[in-house]
Amino acid sequence: MHPTDDISEFLVSRRAKLSLQQAGLPDFGGRRRVPGLRREEVALLAGMSAEYYKRLERGNATGVSEGVLDGISRALQLDEAEHAHLYDLVRAANAGAHPQRRRPTRKPQLSGGMQQTIDAMSTVPVFVQNGRLDAIAANRLGRALFSVMLDDVPPPVNAARFIFLDPRAQTFYPDWDGNARQIVAILRAEAGRSPYDRQLSDLVGELSTQSDLFRMLWGAHDVREHRTGTKSIHHPVVGDLDLTYQGMDLTSDRGLHMLVFSAEPGSPSHDGLQLLANWASLRTDATEPGLRIG
Repeated sequence: MHPTDDISEFLVSRRAKLSLQQAGLPDFGGRRRVPGLRREEVALLAGMSAEYYKRLERGNATGVSEGVLDGISRALQLDEAEHAHLYDLVRAANAGAHPQRRRPTRKPQLSGGMQQTIDAMSTVPVFVQNGRLDAIAANRLGRALFSVMLDDVPPPVNAARFIFLDPRAQTFYPDWDGNARQIVAILRAEAGRSPYDRQLSDLVGELSTQSDLFRMLWGAHDVREHRTGTKSIHHPVVGDLDLTYQGMDLTSDRGLHMLVFSAEPGSPSHDGLQLLANWASLRTDATEPGLRIG
């Protein structure tokens, strides 16, 4: 992963997705040699010279202002996650040009107070992960919910490695394809924030080597934030669960992201979570309240 290459590939991939009609530009016919918009058309929409935009698309982000990035984001109709990703790539490229400005990579640690907090959330599954999607901690119900991924696997347990390299994932996630795409988009966003994370680079290399689908999705440069949504799971003990999740960054434990799952009251999934709680209380590895994973 190199920030200047990523800027180029990301911008090319975004303009390739945008048609003249979507951009509000006239189509005078004729053969177009590239999919989507040309560089000159993006520059026109962004209100800058074509040469300036071409320089940025080649990965030269020196001196690029927020106003320029905002203009490009509007021109390419980037969503919030894509807009933030572009900023991260430019920031990383400029830091790479000045190595002394790079922020040191440190291992996120879950504080004892936060572990106590998630243990106290006993009626909902809670799962904590880092930006690479390594499992860091869970409460009892969270450990039970993701038992297929967590049990008998040495740390670091990683959600992306489970999705792409463990055949059980295709049964565990009924919408396996959708989950696979989401996982890669989340890792892409993290790569923009932490381009010099050696462990992330190693993970991407491992998955690219062992999974053709991962390699294809990684090349698409799609990005996504893990904030809220629904998750369908086929649990081996309690069956199908349709859950809503809320994701939040932990301000007290920077670099960590907490996911809290719940089910609609009175629904079969709500009943399933109650059964899962009963099962979790009987598990021998759930006798202690604190369930640190990483």
